[in-house]
Amino acid sequence: MCGPAGSSSCSPEVLAADGGGLGRAGGVRGRVGHGAAVAGPAAPAAAAAFRERGGRRKAQWGGRTRGRAGRGPEACGAAKGGFAAPGAKFLTPQGWEGGYPEIVKENKLFEHYYQELKIVPEGEWDQFMGALREPLPATLRITGYKSHAKEILHCLKNKYFKELEDLEVDGQKVEVPQPLSWYPEELAWHTNLSRKILRKSPQLEKFHQFLVSETESGNISRQEAVSMIPPLLLNAHPHHKILDMCAAPGSKTTQLIEMLHADMNVPFPEGFVIANDVDNKRCYLLVHQAKRLGSPCIMVVNHDASCIPRLQVDVNGRKEVLFYDRILCDVPCSGDGTMRKNIDVWKKWSTLNSLQLHGLQLRIATRGAEQLVEGGRMVYSTCSLNPIEDEAVIASLLEKSEGALELADVSSELPGLKWVPGLSQWKVMTKDGQWFASWDDVPHNRHTQIRPTMFPPKDPEKLQAMHLERCLRILPHHQNTGGFFVAVLVKKSSMPWNKRPPKPQGEPAEPRAPVPPSPAEPTAGCASTPSELESKLAPGISDTGAAESAEDADGSGSRRGGVCGPPPSKKMKLFGFKEDPFVFIPEDDPLFPPIQKFYALDPSFPKTNLLTRTTEGKKRQLYMVSKELRNVLLNNSERMKVINTGIKVWCRNNSGEEFDCAFRLAQEGIYTLYPFINSRIITVSIEDVQVLLTQENPFFRKLSSEAYSQVKDMAKGSVVLKYEPDPTKPDALQCPIVLCGWRGKASVRTFVPRNERLHYLRMMGLEVPVGKKREGVAGAPGAGAGSPAEPEDGPGAGSPAEPEDAPGAGRPAEPEDGAGAEQEAVPDASSGGDPAEAGLPR
Repeated sequence: MCGPAGSSSCSPEVLAADGGGLGRAGGVRGRVGHGAAVAGPAAPAAAAAFRERGGRRKAQWGGRTRGRAGRGPEACGAAKGGFAAPGAKFLTPQGWEGGYPEIVKENKLFEHYYQELKIVPEGEWDQFMGALREPLPATLRITGYKSHAKEILHCLKNKYFKELEDLEVDGQKVEVPQPLSWYPEELAWHTNLSRKILRKSPQLEKFHQFLVSETESGNISRQEAVSMIPPLLLNAHPHHKILDMCAAPGSKTTQLIEMLHADMNVPFPEGFVIANDVDNKRCYLLVHQAKRLGSPCIMVVNHDASCIPRLQVDVNGRKEVLFYDRILCDVPCSGDGTMRKNIDVWKKWSTLNSLQLHGLQLRIATRGAEQLVEGGRMVYSTCSLNPIEDEAVIASLLEKSEGALELADVSSELPGLKWVPGLSQWKVMTKDGQWFASWDDVPHNRHTQIRPTMFPPKDPEKLQAMHLERCLRILPHHQNTGGFFVAVLVKKSSMPWNKRPPKPQGEPAEPRAPVPPSPAEPTAGCASTPSELESKLAPGISDTGAAESAEDADGSGSRRGGVCGPPPSKKMKLFGFKEDPFVFIPEDDPLFPPIQKFYALDPSFPKTNLLTRTTEGKKRQLYMVSKELRNVLLNNSERMKVINTGIKVWCRNNSGEEFDCAFRLAQEGIYTLYPFINSRIITVSIEDVQVLLTQENPFFRKLSSEAYSQVKDMAKGSVVLKYEPDPTKPDALQCPIVLCGWRGKASVRTFVPRNERLHYLRMMGLEVPVGKKREGVAGAPGAGAGSPAEPEDGPGAGSPAEPEDAPGAGRPAEPEDGAGAEQEAVPDASSGGDPAEAGLPR
């Protein structure tokens, strides 16, 4: 009777009678949902059919409508972009809305399994299950590397948190947020406010707007508490080369970036973060998260983590394998530690998920260990409580490393964190409840589903030497969190299948023909087990040798004139969008000298690190990366698929020929660029900052006398507006501010994204209501510099950036680089979306 969801093979009346369908002008659109909302000629019949069956259905409805899933009457209409029929209403026992039936938070198999494994200390089972049935508290983290983190903390504690004292919402007393005891410097907080209450309660509107706006500005991250643990245990420093193997959606990646920029006076740390994810679409979400922090030291790549390619770098003219100092291995998992927020896990849970994921998790961890430098640290983590995904993976990895890896004792590194030691004994259970204590007990017909690596080692001495008790398992009832597992591994020597005698210095590597892939292998160059690796590499050849042979095979084809394009499609299967190339600006490019002269750039400015994303036509946007990432890009363009890297530092003016310099400064990269700029700087007072952020084109006379004397004799064009705090005035804003601006004929304006404007105003104690039309205001980011009042003052008639030249133009989830430059890129502060929590459990 009906075609597949999304087809138009049914009439609206049939869909409505079946309790589903998305109506638009009498036709059918999108997915089939539960409930009906149709429009057009069919609406009356559809509504009648719905009412006829509504009596039988309404008892099943409960909760609120879920717009994104397309279920429920509202979702089928307005929430999915359709038009609900005029007068169409949906009655439920809870009111005029629809939604999912209430999920019963019971799973007998889950309870039986974990009681048998004894993962919970004796006498705490009831508290454990009680905590799992409670909603997860909201948590937020203040980004720690920005110089104004302390100002945000001061603002939160002395303004927003004080307003929550003695507040009641729907009869429930709101608890004032409390700091996480184990997170350094009070930069992470938790509260009993659910996301639904935050969005819906008028009393909390200002607090919610603050959270959304500051999140978009990159100053606050809404992140689950246990998710913050792995980056802390990684103990990363600014000089470390870091690989995040399964990075999306990116909350842990942003923590790592913050650690690189611990000293904000160093614009280019020696280290970098390469963030990888296998899902192309989730990579763009990762880009969006990382872009908020404005770092030139982050690269997002798209690969299967279990066979992520070996990279090589140029070291004093020689090609060497890139080994990472720190690796975060936060693998895909069954996610039963997330039951408090993903309540579907209650009804879907079985041990089958863990059995199916174990092999992938072990392959990813093995690949990470291979790419770790000797003395380096790797953190393995899951949001699962199951030892098959946790201790079994670690034990198997330790066993086949033959002493190359060992578990680090990190029990004292996060004082205040409560955890239980890892298990040393466990059993394996099938989805139908059959138990196996050892591999010998498993019948042959189960050998494809259950593998020997899922069991603890038989040898008691070997098991004891592994020190599995050094693993940390976080249980929900101990500190009102989700469930989590984390283990910290240190590499003592090369993995056994990578060892070879040291080669005499200066002796060239012998070229070898590449090994053709077997037809059974899903991905070229992917070795999943040590035995496979040994068969691929000649005896005694390590990762270094493999990379050197790759160099011999590839020759110099990976870079042509500083152009790093996407890898050829013949060499690896690529999915998703085709990426624009990364083109480094040649040293003799005539584009750069006018920029250098106009801004009086310091001779130490690393101009070779500038790149663009186009090989043809005018260069509209200039980006900057650190020299270490430049090295990686130039030497590996045929090995990896790069989604995004670099931070935007200059944008071409539409009418740039009228000025001495065709490029204006971009706010996104101003903190990176500012240390090298010696001209076009206007020192402003806190009152000047307030004027500049709340008025669209203030005349020079509205500025302080000091600022006026600096700006009046300047040529038209892009300027830097710098505020330095006065330590003798402790009540004033105590963090430096650097803003991009434009000096016109008689006025000056700022080019600052909307949420960033709101952020600075809040730090100064000014609360600007969202949507309020101010006099030329911070709330109108889309207003171009060429406003009707003073068209001559702007860099161009339209928006500052051209859409076709943006590196992310036409691709999803990369708003920073899309049409309309910085201002239009920032979503409305009133939106309540939280992309950081989307997607598969991590």
